[in-house]
Amino acid sequence: MTDDHDDPIEELRARKRAAERGGGEERIESQHEKGKMTARERIDYFLDDDTFHEFDQLRTHRSTNFDMDERQIPGDGVVTGYGDVDGRTVFVFAHDFTVFGGSLGEVFAQKVCKVMDEAMEVGAPIVGLNDSAGARIQEGIDSLAGYAEVFHRNQQASGVVPQISAIMGPCAGGAVYSPAITDFIFMIEDTSHMFITGPDVIETVTGEEVSFEELGGASTHTGETGVAHFSGTDEKQALDDIRRLLSYLPQNNVEDPPRVDPWDDPDRQDEELLDLVPDAPQKPYDMTAVIERIVDEDSFFLVADSYARNLVTAFARLDGRSVGVVANQPRVNAGTLDIDASLKGSRFVRFCDAFNIPLVTFVDVPGFMPGTDQEKGGIIKHGAKLLYAYSEATVPLLTVITRKAYGGAYDVMASKHIEADVNYAWPTAEIAVMGPQGAVNVLYDDELDAADDTEARREELIDEYRDTFANPYTAAERGFVDDVIEPHTTRPILIDDLEMLANKRKTGPDRKHGNIPL
Repeated sequence: MTDDHDDPIEELRARKRAAERGGGEERIESQHEKGKMTARERIDYFLDDDTFHEFDQLRTHRSTNFDMDERQIPGDGVVTGYGDVDGRTVFVFAHDFTVFGGSLGEVFAQKVCKVMDEAMEVGAPIVGLNDSAGARIQEGIDSLAGYAEVFHRNQQASGVVPQISAIMGPCAGGAVYSPAITDFIFMIEDTSHMFITGPDVIETVTGEEVSFEELGGASTHTGETGVAHFSGTDEKQALDDIRRLLSYLPQNNVEDPPRVDPWDDPDRQDEELLDLVPDAPQKPYDMTAVIERIVDEDSFFLVADSYARNLVTAFARLDGRSVGVVANQPRVNAGTLDIDASLKGSRFVRFCDAFNIPLVTFVDVPGFMPGTDQEKGGIIKHGAKLLYAYSEATVPLLTVITRKAYGGAYDVMASKHIEADVNYAWPTAEIAVMGPQGAVNVLYDDELDAADDTEARREELIDEYRDTFANPYTAAERGFVDDVIEPHTTRPILIDDLEMLANKRKTGPDRKHGNIPL
């Protein structure tokens, strides 16, 4: 018999047990007291049971000048590997806050880069579970170099494989730039924070007092900055939502998104659709209620719902096919396009285009938001981003104008003129340079001033303008919409068009890349 110390199998097991304990029971308990899971608990909950394969479990940090050798812990503060989500391969890395506060050093970065490289070579999504104090100060420039290597991998993977970040604790300083490059960011209410400089530094430099939550909490980044797209009440909800998000996405940019077995009748027609849209152009209604009656039942999954709420972005399914949905929301600021909505929409359109996800656009837009704050904030430049994103898209583009489409916003919202594939209008649609009332005030200013009954004459002229210009039939006569359809037929028509467009192939001019107005 040999001593356990001399038994190579027992030594291997001991090293693996040490890696699985991370920073030790005391730090694990501290993590739990904060309402947070450990890195391994998160991975075990997220992936399908018994599918996780770990990389580099026994790696430790290099020697430093700060007595770090006495605290070498297998894994070096990050757990990396791959497993399955609903039977499909996903690569994952999870910061281990129990080890050096999850701080990134040279070996930590090498482990993350390795799993990202593998994901790109295999063609599978990357999910990063972030919970880190930032760069490891003891390793100096090596930690900064490590971050830059990770950032470069994020850029290389962009548009190649889906990248999803979950912020499950602190994420500060340079650490925020890796999630910022990824496609979607999830945050946890009360326990996750993102910022470049923390409250203490801000108070020292500017004298401004601000809390962690106000500065970089989930509500700030999902509702005000648009940095994050989703927030969860706890970690399990966020991880469940990531699994749901992945169900709409292809593994990589050369695959089509998964088509699930359809459960909703493709020929279903909802006779109540027309009743949801008021005849009065200024009267608000909830566009999401319209969309939910058209897409497959229970398939509507909102993205960035709390940010720029005048524009809806979401994933859904039509007869089991994944689609991206973009829609004006008349319930918020009349559905006008502003700076934030343009940014939100253009980012989403480009993601869907990168990963072969057809786009369905529902239009009810009075134009771009007027105002000095919008003009000085660069609405011209930012609005052009949405126009650019739609115009460069090569995926199937399907557009439905439910009520009004005025001015340049009509052009931007996936119009026929920027090569949308199919464009429809409901009988309630008004398509014109501007709304009838504004147009009449411009065109008949002198006549109205001279009229005996100005308001009566204005109403006559508005009706005349609407009958002549602001209706869907003028656009249909010119081929700018393919058909004027009854609302209840929208679902089966879109499903048939998606089938027709399934093999769409479109190439652009030969160039290195365009220059989107960033």
